[in-house]
Amino acid sequence: MTCSWGGAAITEAGNHPKVAALVYVAAFHPEQGESALQWLQSAPPAPENGVLPPDDKGIVYYDKAKYHAGFCADISKEEADFMCASQGAFYAKGFVTPITHAAWNDKPAYGLVATEDKSIAPEIQHNMYKRSNTKVTEIKGSHVIFMSQPEAVAKAIIEASVNSLVASEN
Repeated sequence: MTCSWGGAAITEAGNHPKVAALVYVAAFHPEQGESALQWLQSAPPAPENGVLPPDDKGIVYYDKAKYHAGFCADISKEEADFMCASQGAFYAKGFVTPITHAAWNDKPAYGLVATEDKSIAPEIQHNMYKRSNTKVTEIKGSHVIFMSQPEAVAKAIIEASVNSLVASEN
């Protein structure tokens, strides 16, 4: 299970033989030769989106002024402020590195679309998931549905786990 840019990471890492299925939570879902940045640029950004250009060290941050509205509008301002203050260093090269082999071509994939996401537009999420055999679940919420709607996200992950277990036994 992963969210956001981590979707690109599990798309590649999911090729490991011990991975049975992939769960994308408001996450990028690129194909071979594609990058997360290509998908991010495939639709106009929401006005609330605050992904900033890389700094002089190649690190990408989210604009503090847009963080709450653009990233996590459905959690408290206090939680949003804490999350913003604790952003880790994320190198831009992670957004532009192309996928060499998309695991979802060979393994079951589940996509949770955050219907009010201002960071990865729901339109982008749907477009990525519809070209694969990804089972889609829509969850009303911001980019951080795993925080604002934990029960719905957990239910979808459990369903994916059970379905994968049943499929592997057949």
